[in-house]
Amino acid sequence: MNQLTETSIGCPYCGEAIDVLIDPADLGQQYIEDCQVCCKPINFFVSESAGGELTVAVYSDDEAF
Repeated sequence: MNQLTETSIGCPYCGEAIDVLIDPADLGQQYIEDCQVCCKPINFFVSESAGGELTVAVYSDDEAF
């Protein structure tokens, strides 16, 4: 059973800090979630650090991955 990991991200639009849950099953995946504050679509990319920890990168629609 995969355990969700809570992490804090900064919205690329409004800059607000938002807590999100990351599923280890999403490793290597790209998906979109709306900001809980400004409702704009945030692009998420889940990866794994060299130490084995899940990391998430966030981008706005006009930024490249």
